[in-house]
Amino acid sequence: MAVTRGCNNFCSYCIVPFTRGRERSVSADTIVREVERLKTGGWREVTLLGQNVNSYRDDDVDFAELLRRVAGTGIDWVRFLTSHPKDLSDSILDAMSANRTICRHLHLPLQSGSDSVLAAMNRGYTMDRYRRIIDRARDLMPGIGVTTDLIFGFPGETEEDFWATLAVMEEIQFDFAFLYRYSERAGTRAVGMSGQVAEETRIARLSEAISLQNSIAREKNRGRIGSETGVLIKDVSKDGLGWYGFSEESIPVVLKATDSILAPGMFVRAAIESTTGASLVGTVR
Repeated sequence: MAVTRGCNNFCSYCIVPFTRGRERSVSADTIVREVERLKTGGWREVTLLGQNVNSYRDDDVDFAELLRRVAGTGIDWVRFLTSHPKDLSDSILDAMSANRTICRHLHLPLQSGSDSVLAAMNRGYTMDRYRRIIDRARDLMPGIGVTTDLIFGFPGETEEDFWATLAVMEEIQFDFAFLYRYSERAGTRAVGMSGQVAEETRIARLSEAISLQNSIAREKNRGRIGSETGVLIKDVSKDGLGWYGFSEESIPVVLKATDSILAPGMFVRAAIESTTGASLVGTVR
């Protein structure tokens, strides 16, 4: 459910502030009432949505307080996205850590591992700031799932900038990453920037990043074999022979056929037995 609309950040590649306007926050009372209604109707999970949910503000209610209030409704799982590194406060991480209803998953778009590219993108943070957020999140919540967005071939991105991003991917070890080549959006500042990167270079850099991230995710998921995790079932699996859902850390989990009576919306414990690379495969305990 949307808790904010619009955006105030004006990242140089993004058209959202021009198409959706400035940030507006839905009242906290309205959000809490809607979550209570959903819970009464049988919903088990809610995701709080916004272009930048971390900057939510309704009078004296900031996003950390909103998380606490939504978690207090008794709904089983609370998720949120998208976060912005310049606005993700210690109080938000503290609220996550203190309440097990809030899922141990943080989607935190990085966009580039180069400070010079981040400045050109008008992102408002440095790699040092980003690292400190991730380190604190992992200290407070060991095993938290961390996912991100990255753009390759942004105007002015050099080979050194590109390699810096790959190095950050290796360092942070994202559980999943949405990876894109830079794409021009008419009306954004980036369109007129100097140092436009050739399309074939953008594609080549993206391809290399995808290969690296697939390798990272595959190794991380191999490390989860033999563990157990909670799964919220979403639907039958693609082959029709089992079920699929997501773990608290937002990792896809495929459940093998079982004699248990299962249905979408059920929580189960799954023993992880293998991985497809991007997904975990297991059986219901």
